[in-house]
Formats: sequence, C-alpha cells, structure tokens
Amino acid sequence: MSRLVLLIALLATVPQTTFADDLSRHPRLIEFGWDEPDTSFLRTHQKQIDRTPFDGCVFHVDAYDPKGKAVGSLTWQGWGKREFTKDELVKARDDLSASASSSGRSTSHFLRFNTTPADIDWFDDFSAVVANARHAARLARLGKCAGILLDTEQYEGRLFQYERQRDAKSKPWQGYARQARLRGREVMNALQDEFPDIHILLTFGYTLPLYELKGVADPKALAKAENGLLAPFLDGMVDGARGNSRIIDGFELSYGYKTVDRFDLARTRFTETVLPLVADPKKYAQVMELGFGLWLDYKWQDHGWNVADPGKNYFTPDAFAQSVALARKKTSQYVWIYTEQPRWWTPEGKSAKLPVVYETILRKAWSK
Repeated sequence: MSRLVLLIALLATVPQTTFADDLSRHPRLIEFGWDEPDTSFLRTHQKQIDRTPFDGCVFHVDAYDPKGKAVGSLTWQGWGKREFTKDELVKARDDLSASASSSGRSTSHFLRFNTTPADIDWFDDFSAVVANARHAARLARLGKCAGILLDTEQYEGRLFQYERQRDAKSKPWQGYARQARLRGREVMNALQDEFPDIHILLTFGYTLPLYELKGVADPKALAKAENGLLAPFLDGMVDGARGNSRIIDGFELSYGYKTVDRFDLARTRFTETVLPLVADPKKYAQVMELGFGLWLDYKWQDHGWNVADPGKNYFTPDAFAQSVALARKKTSQYVWIYTEQPRWWTPEGKSAKLPVVYETILRKAWSK
C-alpha cells in the first residue's frame, strides 16, 4: 500500500470532531509585535490593553536577581544550556499573579517562549530546555493565560536545518529526525505537566517546511529544507498532546494575504497537502488547529508606513478590513496581528504611529 493510500485510509477513520468543527468556536484576536510587553507592563497597563480590540497579547518574561537587576530572558534564552531558577522568575510570578487577579477583558494572553539561542544539539543534555519549558508553562498558568507562543523562527542557531547540525556528517537524517521527535515529546509533556489543556500557538508549523519544498510534501526532501527538522519535532509534540491541549499552526506565511483564495489554499495545505510530512495524520487532525497572522505594516521597509495617508499603505484600511474578516472566517480560533512601526500601547498610556481608522476597522471587523 502506498503512503498516500495509507494516509487516505487513516483519515477515513478520524472521528468527526476534527478540523471543521473548530470553525464554530469563538475566534480570538491576539496582538504580537514590536510593542510586545513584559510582565511588568502587563500588570500596570492592563486597562490600556483592555481598551484595544484584542482578546489578549503576546508578552515576554525577563529574569532578575534578588536585587532587581536583570540577569537574562526566559523568552530569548530558554532554549539552550542555561537553566533558569525559580528565584530569578519571582518578579514575573508576582506580576502575572497580580495581572490574573484583575478583572480585565483581555484574558487570552500568550507567554512567548522562543527556540533560541539554540546553542545546543538535539543529542545534547536537554534537561535545561525541558526545565525552562516547565517554568514558562507554570507562569502562563499562574497568569491565567491561554498558553504559550512557541516562536519557532530560527533567529539564532539553525535548530531545524539538518545540514547545519553539529554531527550531520556522521549521523544520518533519520537519526536526527528521531531525536527531534523525542525532544518534541519531552517538551510537550513538560508544558502539559504544568499547564493541562494548554494552547500552544506556533509562529510556524508543518506548513513552513511544506512551503520550503514548494508545496510538494516529499518526506525524503526534508533533509534539504531549512526547517526540515521542524516536522519531526512537531511529530513529537503531537505524540505527546493529551486532554484538551491544542497546537495551533499560527501560519505566519499569511502576513500579507488579501484574498479569499489565499486563505482557502492555506486551509487546504494545512488539512490535506501537508499530510505526507506528518507522522500521525489521525492525531494531527485531533490536536492541531489553524490560525492566521496578519502584518498591519506589511514589509514597511519596502512599502512604507504612512500615518498621515493610510490609503498609501500596503494594507489600506479597506484591504485590512477585508483580510481581518477573511482570517476570522477561516481560522480555527486564533488570528494574530503583527506590527513593527505602529504601537497599540505605550508606557505613556496611548498608541503611537497608529491611524485611528485601523483600530476602528479592526474593532468592527472582529465584532462581526
């Protein structure tokens, strides 16, 4: 039996509570950009965040010594050799506890946990990464967050590129793929041990290596893809998912989408095209969801960001309204808005470089 025929047979046995049923759930709008708050801002500016159209935002966690001096970032240094201590995270714990006790409307926050600095090989001791994942999940649960934003972008070390692995010349792809899958399962278990039924929002899921393979889901070609090892790593996370935990492909690839055919193609790739790259299609259909990211000031370095005349932006107000409405209709649950130049909130208690029309349109599009 060919792999394609086997996949079709497996999907035929999947219970009816799969992808399509997720579309009836109440969608959530998440903010994630260069105005990303820390836990202190989240604690002291909750009312300002509540005034925006968002159901929640992505925030980061910093570490401090007993004297209040910053000594690192759990968000940016959690995926490496350094294991953070509970004492270094006391401030974050206090901030999130206070934030959770407020009566704000923005309750779908995500704690950002990057796969950085990635100064560690898949075959190394992974105890620090697993411990840091536990810290992150524990804090997210304390803060009554929706879950973890697992940013899988390779900002630093080439974690998911097989050819850049330390022992790639002596260990075959299959060995690294098995090890990445094992680590995915370990990390998923750690997250769920501290936060049962957690939601894990990925910046990129299986659809990223599919994109790198030009839409041809050939498992044998993953060894050459820049993010090839992301697929077996996610296989491990899917393996370990239990209860009502969900893993959301945030689909950053949709940043500039404007038309319904692009969103429909994304859903087809997520539900069907990518399946040959997935180890367990049946479990995938049960625990994976599709989200969408939209970049408001999309590639502003090329297109510019015109505050005075929004009609000159890549996303004109009308185009942005259309994209938000389409994303809301096509998502399983989450849509996230990314920004660089405009700020939805500032320490001064107001927005910056953000034409009011975009907030008005976003509020209208989402309320529908």
